[in-house]
Amino acid sequence: TIIIACNIAWHYYYKTKTPAKTISVVGLAETDFTSDLIVWDLSYDVLNMNMKNAYQEIKSYNNIVKDYLKEKGIPENEIVFSAVSSYDKTDYEWNESAKRSFEVFKGYVLTQRIRIESKDVEKIEKISREVSELLDEGIQIEQNSVSYYYTQLADLKIEMLANATQDAHNRAETIAKNAGASIAGLKVANMGVFQITAPNSSDEDYSWGGTFNTSSKEKRASINMRLTYFVK
Repeated sequence: TIIIACNIAWHYYYKTKTPAKTISVVGLAETDFTSDLIVWDLSYDVLNMNMKNAYQEIKSYNNIVKDYLKEKGIPENEIVFSAVSSYDKTDYEWNESAKRSFEVFKGYVLTQRIRIESKDVEKIEKISREVSELLDEGIQIEQNSVSYYYTQLADLKIEMLANATQDAHNRAETIAKNAGASIAGLKVANMGVFQITAPNSSDEDYSWGGTFNTSSKEKRASINMRLTYFVK
């Protein structure tokens, strides 16, 4: 009786200490999409020896630029003028008689920055290529950046997570079946990071923290899911 009891106890101890059989798989979801929001940053400067005159000049430029953008079809509520910034411009000039250089005041530089956010991506792209027309008004536009975004990204992420999870599940079932087993339940699920890059780009690398490309209107999003299943 003692021997039988010991055998039963050992049987259950062995079962509880035997590691559960598992299989780990990685599922991938990838999709291409087109940006539906464009952000265009531009700026221009004026230089004047008198601060008051410089400010009046930049205000005059602002009116010209605003009218130009509105005539091009951009609604006024999409044109955001930031506060004017300024600094004192100085240069060093060499004094031959003194054999040394001196700092010389050249005037006040005032900078106006403008941001335009629009869902009419193609229209803003076209205007950004034509804005040099303002040179006829004496305004030299500095185009700081044109960035592209997607406003439905949250919904896209949910859809892609579902697709990546299903892909991982299908892989697990295939591997288990070919090994003469079957999956018995999910043990662990780990989500990877979203990577948003330009399609077919050789200049971008995936990063551990996730990549978010804003320079390309056409984008490619990818996500992976690592699932671990019990098998029987």
